[in-house]
Amino acid sequence: MRVNLTDRQQHILWATVRHYIATAEPVGSKALVDEYKLTVSPATIRNAMGTLEKAGLLYQPHTSAGRVPSDSGYRLYVDRLIQPSEKLAGKVEQVLDQLNWSDGRRSAVLRGAAQILATISGYIALITIPQTNIACLRHLQLVQLEPGKVMLIVVTDAYETQSVLVELPQDTEGKKQDVEIVDRELQILSNFLNSKLRGRSFSELSTIALSELNQDFELYADLMGTMLAALSRRAETPTYTRILIGGLAEALRLPEFSQLQQVQTLVQLLEQEQELLWPLIFESPADLETAGRRVTVRIGSENSLEPIRGCTLISSTYRRGSLPVGSVGVLGPTRMVYENAIAVVEAAADYLSEAIGGNRANFPEADP
Repeated sequence: MRVNLTDRQQHILWATVRHYIATAEPVGSKALVDEYKLTVSPATIRNAMGTLEKAGLLYQPHTSAGRVPSDSGYRLYVDRLIQPSEKLAGKVEQVLDQLNWSDGRRSAVLRGAAQILATISGYIALITIPQTNIACLRHLQLVQLEPGKVMLIVVTDAYETQSVLVELPQDTEGKKQDVEIVDRELQILSNFLNSKLRGRSFSELSTIALSELNQDFELYADLMGTMLAALSRRAETPTYTRILIGGLAEALRLPEFSQLQQVQTLVQLLEQEQELLWPLIFESPADLETAGRRVTVRIGSENSLEPIRGCTLISSTYRRGSLPVGSVGVLGPTRMVYENAIAVVEAAADYLSEAIGGNRANFPEADP
């Protein structure tokens, strides 16, 4: 629900959130006057804060205390009152550029990147291992398993294999072809497809034009279309991959993580139940495009998982070309320096996209 605020009320909300983020103490009107040199009286500020409280943007933890931002208050602050720090974004890119992207195992390089992001942001950094179902095709082979049955075997650039089994169509007279003839034709088709598809991502396979098949191989056109469409569909749904974590020990020293039970459930989620967290980090690209956002910011109760309902999770996908292959994010308390955290995630996602795409270096495709 959109809340209509005057310019003064927005400024007071902005100042309240910033002061609370800096001090972790409930904010009173006098503190805002002293810190932000507001040109209105403390009474005017108190009235404005009362209005913000009635709107659900602030609350009082105790009757005699100052006010604290609610999840809704942070949401309005993030959506309407701040811009990501361009200066910090430049620093992130500069520091990541010092990593050796052309040497070492993939997980080790990404783990190093996660530690860098945690150090710069001050929060827990999360980077998912690149998707294998969005890998590029390295080699394929059509194999006749028995009369009338053909398997397409695909080797990805990460040296993983996938396969599709289909029924071989009959000729125009309803007869099955000779086994030896089929084997020779399948080899020719394999060579043709390798020349056309090598280096393509799985999601691109269904777009290949089969019109170049000459008349002698028209029988296989529908077969090829079926196989390639089946492989392409596998790229539509991201699959769970491991999440690399940086800065966990340091972030847990923040006052918001002072309760032992809270820390235990959070650590269990991050280290033992990553499959529950993964869908929140790797948000559907369609959802992001519809909302017109580069990053996803989930604040407090907006998180569906109980261990992080008191936290903020900021994430964005990184890409190979136009295809999302992984995600990078930071996790911390709702009392977060959002301008910095959003900038860190945006810059890291952009940088990883360039690294994965090969624009900066030859990124290792797989661990040995």
